[in-house]
Amino acid sequence: MADSSRRVFLKAASATAAALAVSSQGQAWANSAAASGPVRIWGTFRDRRHAPGDALAWKPVTEVASDAIALDPGTTRQEMLGFGAAMTDASCWVLSQIPAVERAALMHELFAPEEMAMNVCRTCVGSSDYSKELFSYDDSEQNDPELKKFSINHDKAYVLPMLKEARQQNPDLFLFSSPWSPPGWMKFNRSMLGGTIKKSTLEPYSRYFLKFLEAYKAEGVPVNAITVQNETDTTVDGRYASCLWAQEDEILFVGKYLGPLFRKNNIPTKIWVLDHNFTLWGRAIAELADQQAQEYIDGIAWHGYAGEPSAMTQVHKAFPQKHAYFTEGGPRRVPGQAPAAGNSQMTAWAPWAQWANDVCRNWCRSITMWNIALDEYGTPYIGIREGPGGMAAPAAEQQRVLRMGAGVVTVENANHKVTRNARFWAVAHYSKHVKRGARVFQTDGIGADSAAPTSQSAISHVGFRNPDGGYVVVLANTGSEKRVQLLMGTSALDVDLPADSVHTLQWS
Repeated sequence: MADSSRRVFLKAASATAAALAVSSQGQAWANSAAASGPVRIWGTFRDRRHAPGDALAWKPVTEVASDAIALDPGTTRQEMLGFGAAMTDASCWVLSQIPAVERAALMHELFAPEEMAMNVCRTCVGSSDYSKELFSYDDSEQNDPELKKFSINHDKAYVLPMLKEARQQNPDLFLFSSPWSPPGWMKFNRSMLGGTIKKSTLEPYSRYFLKFLEAYKAEGVPVNAITVQNETDTTVDGRYASCLWAQEDEILFVGKYLGPLFRKNNIPTKIWVLDHNFTLWGRAIAELADQQAQEYIDGIAWHGYAGEPSAMTQVHKAFPQKHAYFTEGGPRRVPGQAPAAGNSQMTAWAPWAQWANDVCRNWCRSITMWNIALDEYGTPYIGIREGPGGMAAPAAEQQRVLRMGAGVVTVENANHKVTRNARFWAVAHYSKHVKRGARVFQTDGIGADSAAPTSQSAISHVGFRNPDGGYVVVLANTGSEKRVQLLMGTSALDVDLPADSVHTLQWS
């Protein structure tokens, strides 16, 4: 930094109490190259949805706000894979019912690189709770270790066609697939509902995965990654397809059967384990500590229904060479209860972005939301949603309860009208701007509460450096209207954030 610029910065910093806060950490961002050029901005708040605003301009630092946000592009973290949502059986069915011309427009909006650019999507190996029926790819009353009854015919009707349409819009679409349960005959209870897998079926189950990948590839839909089991640590009381996996069984399955089988057959598909909540970070570390399994594990798949995103940092510290992927969930609320005021499916873009900022700041490479599309009742759905007190909701209340589940877009049955919810608008602030290969860079508040997680502050932030060198910063404000100051080198930028808003800033 030039001496004259340094003097300007030090003089300004010494004139404010913030100088004390930045004295120990300020050197990195103060030494960053000064920012320049116009800053484009898009905002979601009140009646605006990812709407462009007037360009902002960097100015020389003359005063440092006590709660400024320091940008340090020189300190980088993980490389981003992307953003997307789940193409469940239910979602594919809903999309398939839209007339072809209208569907083409929606698929273009969701996946095309110049539109929403969703590029990391989840599929289901067999049925999940969001399916039209309960099924696996090898349903048999008798044991079938030779997998003679294996078939993906169910998916040929509408799942595979929708996945193909998505990839036509975005050839770089990364697909990962998760089973909710092995075939019933592989389990002690001989049912896809709850129960545990038998060790004696681990070997044929590895071949089940191989046949699934080969069958999908033959249909023109290669799968880039698989998770061993959706939510390894719960049976959801047998309300829908699920399977409890002991930690040692998942380690054994990957290390002795699945990993070696993939290697033997030159399968490039990545293996992710856990696929469950942040609270299970200790299990993730234990599985990665097994040398035989670790060799084949690309990373950990995470859900956000319990625990905090900081769990991913705990695992990263122990195994920095392994990756983190967020595969399901979002800001938490009490199951069976309607969202609190200000946190509805349609307007909670600020809580969603606050949560996404926290996830990206904790070494996660991707964010995949749950169902990309459902109807106005939150269906198709084959599970039993619970009412107050954990009891099954009475039939008269089922419609009301079902409405609490929503896709990223809602498609009405009668007229195929499409409604975009809060998650749609929140993810737009990332997927439209952050390119695959972008690096997360350090952003820090310099006030007294700067050490607190972003989820505990009304203002949250995350920064990305795109492969072309451009910068992206996402700001979420879950509180009242506020002006924030960004600092980069000797440059400062003032940004006005309305209450309950999300903004994306982008500059070269």
